[in-house]
Amino acid sequence: MDRNYRPFIMPVTWLSFIASLQVTSVKDLGDTEKILSVKEATENLITEADDLFSENKYKELYELLYPYKESNDVEILWRLSRALHHMSKQQCHNEEKKRYVFEGYDLIVKALQLNDSHYAVHKWYAIFLDTRAAYDGIKARVTQLPNVKNHLLQAVELNPKDATTLYILGYWCYNISSMPWYQRKIASAIFATPPTSSFEEALVYFCKAEEVDPNFYSQNLLMLGKTYLKLEKDEKARYYLKLASLYPPQTDDDLQAIKEACDLLKNLEKQQQQ
Repeated sequence: MDRNYRPFIMPVTWLSFIASLQVTSVKDLGDTEKILSVKEATENLITEADDLFSENKYKELYELLYPYKESNDVEILWRLSRALHHMSKQQCHNEEKKRYVFEGYDLIVKALQLNDSHYAVHKWYAIFLDTRAAYDGIKARVTQLPNVKNHLLQAVELNPKDATTLYILGYWCYNISSMPWYQRKIASAIFATPPTSSFEEALVYFCKAEEVDPNFYSQNLLMLGKTYLKLEKDEKARYYLKLASLYPPQTDDDLQAIKEACDLLKNLEKQQQQ
């Protein structure tokens, strides 16, 4: 950790005080009618964390939950991992990015050990499996591909209405279908039967994600457009790329999706004019 970094410590309010109490009986709380319960305090903490996430305030979210990183509450642990993932995407310095990824990975591993029947734990474990493996090279990343998909499928089974997981599954399928020859060669050397997919399978997941939560993510609209391009369905591709290009930007992901969608639309127009 950066020697100049100091984790944010919450003011001593009833929320932070009660959340850190170690109680063995109701008597330890004193007048229970006047003091929030530990459960209520945790719920309030989670609500505040989710509000920060919806505002894209990932560093503030991390600082809010950091004092509880040693807890055994998976609701806190997976949210901390999620914050670290987004912080790593925003980080330009490679060492800081790596630190965020490794810290997030350790937290989500702990969460999975505590509760292997929580959809968000499986989803974020899948994400960190891939980002963590990337630091060990292409071979390590390819090795984890089946595990990544398996945990995403478990997440969908536990919560079929989570659009983000469906999007990530679609992205997995799209990337497998687009895998460069050298990665396919590595996969063939590692697996007796290398992982396979198709653009048709990717499309199923992207469409399901959009059905569950329409217009929820600029990148899903972009990937729908790109997948239809791969399937040579230009009109449908143009429809989704147009939606992506007009998406109201709130994050760097949105800006990237808008730019790529605009570029692809221009290419389509050029092809049409030829």
